Amino acid sequence: MFEKLSILKGLHPGFFLEHELKKKKLSKRRFALSLSEHPQTIGAITKGNRDMNTSLSLRIEAALGLEEGFLMTLQVFYDIKKEKEKQKLKPDLSVFSLTLFWDTKIENIDWNLHKKFIVNRVLEYGNEKEKQEILSFYGKDAIEKLASKTFYKRPTSINGINII
Repeated sequence: MFEKLSILKGLHPGFFLEHELKKKKLSKRRFALSLSEHPQTIGAITKGNRDMNTSLSLRIEAALGLEEGFLMTLQVFYDIKKEKEKQKLKPDLSVFSLTLFWDTKIENIDWNLHKKFIVNRVLEYGNEKEKQEILSFYGKDAIEKLASKTFYKRPTSINGINII
């Protein structure tokens, strides 16, 4: 069991179930009915739209000749993966002024997906404390790669009049 688990860790148990049903040339509908289960339930599980429950996993494991607890173990590892994704690292949000990210809620920012935008915004408009936080969060190498070579540097004065 542990050899399979190391390969399948983080995979939704429904995807494994789908693979097993195809391998054994079983239709989801007939398989569900053989378990006295609604076909929609098996369909939702195999699409990853519904989690596996203990009762159903035991019946599926018995019907497919799988080791008891295998599907629930997959479910637990999948849940762990989802929870880790929720807890993605974020910089210290208290450092940033609300005006820096005026166009979005700062707590909703995906700090990994939008890092190029974030780095450039902080470098252009951020204060020293905000720049330090971004530097410590992403690291010097990442900042150098992400910073636009020609990002617009707003002027600090126009005709001798300070605008900042």
